Amino acid sequence: MTDLTTADLRALHRRAMDLAGTAIAQVTSVDLDRPTPCAEWTLGELLRHMVSENRGFAAAAAGEPAAWDRGDLGDDPFGAYQDSAAAVAKAFAAPDAYDRQVEVREFGVFSGRTAMGMHMIDCLTHGWDVAASIGVSYRPDPELVAAGLAVAARVPDTPKSRGPGAAFDARVPVPGDAPDFERLLGLLGRSPSWTAPC
Repeated sequence: MTDLTTADLRALHRRAMDLAGTAIAQVTSVDLDRPTPCAEWTLGELLRHMVSENRGFAAAAAGEPAAWDRGDLGDDPFGAYQDSAAAVAKAFAAPDAYDRQVEVREFGVFSGRTAMGMHMIDCLTHGWDVAASIGVSYRPDPELVAAGLAVAARVPDTPKSRGPGAAFDARVPVPGDAPDFERLLGLLGRSPSWTAPC
């Protein structure tokens, strides 16, 4: 399993954001009302959440007051995502970013390295949510999957972390011989076989 204390999380985090962006670039205005694997959100609502998280992490990582619900897609969801992704990438590019103390929503204060890992799996899994919603291919590379799996395996199986109102849904069982990315999705409460209803 990937050693998160030595991995180049900046590069992995950037790749996760770029991969999610590749899926988002294929979203059209008629797609925004589609259902997603996040049962409580349409695709438009999911994209607003992603932009909000990007802006929240960007501010928190820079030591500024963070608002976690201010994602505005305007009339260009992909542009809004790109702008917010650039902001969080800039904040995490600071030389001391790994060692900063970052307050993440109501979940607590974490090292910059841990916060970066949290945002990485958020992008990685929500990118899959977007791709699944519109039926396009989504293939993270093995190194990114391994790092994401290492972070996902650390998410506690507690009511604060799982279930309604928590950061992630309850774990979904997947076969023991499932590919690593399917295991990651299951750990974060997603069924790898989810497809959009017709």
